[in-house]
Amino acid sequence: MSVLLIGGSPAIPSSTGRLLDHVGQKLSIQGHWRSTLLVRDLPARALLQGDTSDLAIKRALAAVAAADAIVIATPVYKASFTGILKAFLDLLPQDGLAGKLVLPLATGGSQSHMLALDYALRPVLHALEARQVLASVYATSQQLTWSDDGGLTLDPDVAWRVDAGIEDLSAGLQALAGRTEDVYVASLQPVRLAR
Repeated sequence: MSVLLIGGSPAIPSSTGRLLDHVGQKLSIQGHWRSTLLVRDLPARALLQGDTSDLAIKRALAAVAAADAIVIATPVYKASFTGILKAFLDLLPQDGLAGKLVLPLATGGSQSHMLALDYALRPVLHALEARQVLASVYATSQQLTWSDDGGLTLDPDVAWRVDAGIEDLSAGLQALAGRTEDVYVASLQPVRLAR
């Protein structure tokens, strides 16, 4: 099963990007195939003009369509997710997340922005018909420590929530894989016609 990591931070490096990478590495260890889409790398003019004929935009939309699950990460600015992430989500078709599991991640300067995920991002993900939006993971800058030698260190409370989110996503993907195999096996069964 494939997981697309979508980074909505306009900055590089960023706490959001580091948290997204951390989650991606843990998913890889569990055997999930992952790819990354950083919205800031898309051509700005095409993104802002909604030019879905642009090759980079087409590839990004195709990556979303092909993924079984999405991990979407954003910093919180002015009590909401980033504008570049909103611009990208606006390019998805109305059912652009149909059948997909989504794990939302966010970072911010204080705990007062924690609810931005539930009040700003979650309704958009549901409007795009995500199969299931898992419990959000929010971390403040103080809960994420970076060092060039040791990499990212998570506060124990955040580490627990990240691990729980990854477990939920992994279990959901395994359930989806089981359903896919059941459908495939069922299609191989002989059909008996009534006389």
